[in-house]
Amino acid sequence: MRLRHALTTAATVGVLVLSAACSGNKPAADPDPSGSPGGGTGASVDPAVVEDHAVPAPGPRTGVLFPADVLVTSADPIDEAMVEAIKQVEGVTGVEQISLTQTTIENEALRVAAVDPATYRNYTSSADSQDIWDRVAGGELAIKKQKQDEVPLDADGYLQLGGAADAPKVHVGAYAAQSPLIDAVVNTTWVKTLEMVPGNALLVRATGTAPKLVSKPIERIVGKEISVQLVDIATRRGIDPGATQVAVVTGTVADAVGVFRYTVLGGGHIAPEQAWVSSHIATAEVPILGSVTCNKLIFPQLIAALSEVQSRGLADKIHPEQYAGCYYPRFIAGSTTLSNHAFGLALDINAVENQRGTAGLIDRSVVQIFQKWGFTWGGDWGYTDPMHFEMNSVVNPREESARE
Repeated sequence: MRLRHALTTAATVGVLVLSAACSGNKPAADPDPSGSPGGGTGASVDPAVVEDHAVPAPGPRTGVLFPADVLVTSADPIDEAMVEAIKQVEGVTGVEQISLTQTTIENEALRVAAVDPATYRNYTSSADSQDIWDRVAGGELAIKKQKQDEVPLDADGYLQLGGAADAPKVHVGAYAAQSPLIDAVVNTTWVKTLEMVPGNALLVRATGTAPKLVSKPIERIVGKEISVQLVDIATRRGIDPGATQVAVVTGTVADAVGVFRYTVLGGGHIAPEQAWVSSHIATAEVPILGSVTCNKLIFPQLIAALSEVQSRGLADKIHPEQYAGCYYPRFIAGSTTLSNHAFGLALDINAVENQRGTAGLIDRSVVQIFQKWGFTWGGDWGYTDPMHFEMNSVVNPREESARE
């Protein structure tokens, strides 16, 4: 009930608007008196309007202000007939269709939604902060304040949505409260740019009705392949453990993941759908490390990278006894966030001598070889993870060899 009270009595609390010329993670000024993250200085300037991604400004807020009670997520667009059927469920008082995806940034999944800023805002406690939604309409990204110190912005305040060198960049216009289970929002013009599935998620309100009373009939309407989560449970626990989760991943290596459905187990572990494991995960012998279990798509370039390490006389720079694995079906420790290890697209080598937050002792020639073969190195991150290498692009070993 505290969340609902906040929406109706303190809609402007928790909002941080950025200068269009901001530097790094430092925002313009934090009007939030609660002392939450932020509080930078700098003059307020006009939004960084992106011509190709601008929609008309939403104008003053209208409509009912109330949070979502249920999040519905599909791997495919949710058709109009299904949306209408959900609207007719007894107790449902509002349905907002959005596009929802996950993109991995420095080994952590960020849940990004493409929304109509005029109507989605009514599901957040930042609804009446007009500048935020004008900025989203202008093509900028609004991200929840809890992520302020976690996302790596460049010097001009842009966030790269993905690990690949050519991943799209979006200017961060505001740090602001979002609907639970959503980390950041852009307007709907970004659906094509970010290769999102259009209209694959719904925020559902059940004002005055117990959410569970509407979730059951919604589950019957959408079927077993579509996730139906109770937002209140997810808010308290980080995720609704009773719901089948659907992660729709975008970016250069999206084909290596496809649609990732899983259930939540105890101790931070997850159980991916067995059909996904059978089609995506394999165990194979690779140079230096021996037997490893990873995503099938990673093997050609992983083998190519390790073979080049070997051929260049650098095999002794990788210590097989310190190999810490590739495929981990679990969340990042202490969170309900997926990493590339959950997809089998990352591996940790020389783990003992390359702890997080250090420069690490990985030989830099080894790093360069892995980067050549389509891997990002965690040692380049803001909070370093030098044991970590993750696949960020698909490199064909034959084509690469032909170019040399």
